[in-house]
Amino acid sequence: MASQAQFVGASLVDTLLADSEDTGHALDIAPAHHHRHTVIAFVGMAFEAKIAAGPGVLVFSRHARRELAMAAKNAARHGCRGIVSFGVAGGLAADLRPGDWVVASSIVESEATRATDAVWSGRLRDAIKGCRHAPIIGSDTPIADPAVKRSLHRTTGAAAVDMESHVVARVAAAHGLSFTALRVIVDPADRTIPPAALRGMGSGPHADSLAVLRDLIARPSQLSLLIRVSLDAFIARAEMQRIRQLLGPHFGLTDLALTDLPQSGLVQDDLAQAAVAP
Repeated sequence: MASQAQFVGASLVDTLLADSEDTGHALDIAPAHHHRHTVIAFVGMAFEAKIAAGPGVLVFSRHARRELAMAAKNAARHGCRGIVSFGVAGGLAADLRPGDWVVASSIVESEATRATDAVWSGRLRDAIKGCRHAPIIGSDTPIADPAVKRSLHRTTGAAAVDMESHVVARVAAAHGLSFTALRVIVDPADRTIPPAALRGMGSGPHADSLAVLRDLIARPSQLSLLIRVSLDAFIARAEMQRIRQLLGPHFGLTDLALTDLPQSGLVQDDLAQAAVAP
């Protein structure tokens, strides 16, 4: 658990991961005003988690979905402000280049389309000059083929795709929390992701360099494309660091009262009535 999440304080992490239904009484926690600006950030990889971490922010990777759902279940009653999907994304709109930002207007997936919190998203748009405000698609698998990217953009209007935002939208719907998504483009719509890069993503939060090397040795023709992808990743990472520093504590929500962030409207589907499965 410690390697998957970082909290503003250990007492709060214990509180949000505790199962109050088992105890049958209210949980003992620090006074709510100490944590009233806490934001949960959901990311994909370990390097994204390090960038996202900061005062008032709890970070989970996509490999800790069970812990995320448990925390969200108790988050609202303890003053959690909401959940943000933060990190890199694949570009679907043809004009988006590595380092460009997308603030989600909604999250699209097969089961539902859910609008992000208008106040929170508006604050992010004001802070990040030149960002795109558009839908983001959530996918459980990487989207690497330019033809598939073009098709997704054409059929949904989404500007980007990632592997975490739909999880955030489901958790928020299930537990009545505000949510948004803030993503930087790492691979543009016309870029094919080489197999070696996909293997490097692995099944954990850390890049698997050995898997990349093995695949590159087996298929050396990938080298030039892999170098291009690495340069794109460097640009995106630098932008993540810049914008995260710009947003400051609590992902820029310090000066907003809790009442300024109304709970997101829940879509009427089965997912809105159930907790997210791990």
